[in-house]
Amino acid sequence: MGKPTGFIEYLRELPVDRAPQERVRDWKEFHHHMEEKRLRNQAARCMDCGVPFCHTGKLISGMASGCPVNNVIPEWNDLVYRGLWREALDRLHMTNNFPEFTGRVCPAPCEGSCVLGINNPPVTIKTIENAIVDKGWEEGWILPEPPKNRTGKKVAVIGSGPAGLAAAAQLNRAGHTVTVLERADRPGGLLMYGIPNMKLDKREVVERRIKLLEQEGVKFICNANVGDNVEAQLLRKDFDAIVLCTGATQARDLPVDGRSLKGIHFAMEYLTVSTQAVLNGGADHSPIHAKGKDVIVIGGGDTGTDCVGTSVRHGCKSVTQLEIMAKPPMDRAADNPWPEWPKVYKMDYGQEEAAAKFGADPRTYLTTVKRFGADAQGNVSEVVTVQITWQKNDKGQFVPVEVPGSEKSYPAQLVLLAMGFLGPEQMLLKDLALEADPRSNIKADHGKFTTNIKGVFAAGDCRRGQSLVVWAINEGRGAARECDRYLMGTTELP
Repeated sequence: MGKPTGFIEYLRELPVDRAPQERVRDWKEFHHHMEEKRLRNQAARCMDCGVPFCHTGKLISGMASGCPVNNVIPEWNDLVYRGLWREALDRLHMTNNFPEFTGRVCPAPCEGSCVLGINNPPVTIKTIENAIVDKGWEEGWILPEPPKNRTGKKVAVIGSGPAGLAAAAQLNRAGHTVTVLERADRPGGLLMYGIPNMKLDKREVVERRIKLLEQEGVKFICNANVGDNVEAQLLRKDFDAIVLCTGATQARDLPVDGRSLKGIHFAMEYLTVSTQAVLNGGADHSPIHAKGKDVIVIGGGDTGTDCVGTSVRHGCKSVTQLEIMAKPPMDRAADNPWPEWPKVYKMDYGQEEAAAKFGADPRTYLTTVKRFGADAQGNVSEVVTVQITWQKNDKGQFVPVEVPGSEKSYPAQLVLLAMGFLGPEQMLLKDLALEADPRSNIKADHGKFTTNIKGVFAAGDCRRGQSLVVWAINEGRGAARECDRYLMGTTELP
């Protein structure tokens, strides 16, 4: 603990973001860097608690509390305070393969369980983490580290999202020959196409790390859709083990009248083609575009926010975000105590941008969709909603109940469904004869990651369901460890 009185002397401070009115005119990342002196002061706020909850990585009330990859946060906070950036980077990489990803897109459950946060604003852990790894890249400290010896074992990793990349990195580090199969045209999975460029830069951040993995010996094959143009059973013959990291890409639909109208899309479809257009020469070339349209985003969460931010950059006429849940309180409620994740109201970047352009937070709470209306050409033209309340049914479960007379119509020429995901697509599970759990995810215990098929492992959202990038990295590392143990009889992977 470098400065025992740091948490008393320094207030919580975050980097200044680019102004919303400026950043919506481009697709560049919107965070500014913080100068080193201020970063070191923020690191000094870490108290080196006797029981540091920030790196516990537990589920409490169904939500992450503490860092799921168990970053040793107090240690690298102390190193940053002392100006020992290289040592801080080494300590960070011990537990997290990709801190430049989590430092940008993780919601920071570590900060939600920071002990200082019991009665003060928590330590800016996410900002410091991102600063450490960015400095590592800038200083040239992050270099390829190919394994000194190869085991002769071959492993196929299916899917190149955060779980797949983490599994590939760890298995390659153990000396196995790793091939990553990705069905899209670029590797990165969710990191490439599920998160917009202004939140996670593809060329400067994602592709940089993928190139490093390639230099370390990992092979990537794109446009390889296992179960379609790649036969799943042949992979079992060609490889000594398979790690499935396909994600939970089966989107939740909204089966109401008018769902088949043109102009209604799943959020991930919209985000994918938008990012592809940005990378291929310009956002204006996106086949799904919001320019001049009234946009309705159905669903909250990060994906809904990303749709709002993308729509504003496209030049939408208006944007409204519908949420079925109630508006969160400004402070922790009595039934949401520390160290649970704080379910409090906040404006994320997309809502900030919409408010700057249109004058108000675009979210409407306790609202659900009744039907979609059409124009004469079969395009969506309106969204009819109704207000709801949450009441207990005869089983004691909270269910939405419509408020009589609360119907409302919103004009809409583009509707984006961002209501979460139901699990992995089932084609691959059937091809490999994999067992599924009651939620349709691949059945494999956390910690073991073994499926019912010998030599086939599962990790990330395809195993646990829709979750955080940091949980995916946790699972990718864990599956790599157990896969290595299966191949070699023992393992030294953490």
